Amino acid sequence: MESVIAVFREPTQAKSALEALKARGFDRDHLGFALTDVVMEDDIAQATGVGPEAGAPGGSASVIRGTIGGMLAGVALTLPIWLLLLIIPETRIYQMGGIYGMLFGALGGAGLGGLFGALAGSDHGDYVKLLRRMGVPPVQAERFHAALKDGHTLVIARDPDTARADEALSIMRKNGATQLDDATGKGRLSSERVGQDGK
Repeated sequence: MESVIAVFREPTQAKSALEALKARGFDRDHLGFALTDVVMEDDIAQATGVGPEAGAPGGSASVIRGTIGGMLAGVALTLPIWLLLLIIPETRIYQMGGIYGMLFGALGGAGLGGLFGALAGSDHGDYVKLLRRMGVPPVQAERFHAALKDGHTLVIARDPDTARADEALSIMRKNGATQLDDATGKGRLSSERVGQDGK
């Protein structure tokens, strides 16, 4: 299986590319697209019959990041109060309560951060991970994801026989695939052809 991925400035260009690919006999089950505008995503899906790509699940990394961030936020919010209890002589007798407050702040923050990390990771998921699974090299996957976050649309054509990848790339370019350079401010190709092994 070989994948061709292209970046489009306008969702309408991506829609045209998907229609052109279908007209040339590409199976819609082997086509996909991704963008951050949910309304336009629905429009493209309804107009073309091609389903949008969901990012890979965020997994444990998003939970861990949320937990650590929440714990640090909890400590950051309670530490100044504990320091005030230490500085003001009349309140020093409450310093133990301040330490307990920091502990509960850290635990509460970690719990909430982990929960929100899990929710965020299961929503749109991780597009970098999705592209990596398709064999896109890590640096290119990050750049495609940056273009996606900047409002561009990705179109993906999978070629099970690896015989029509050049044709898919040509169709995408004719329909306005932009240079990844122009989409992210640095880079080189308007699309990337990748096989199962990333080559």
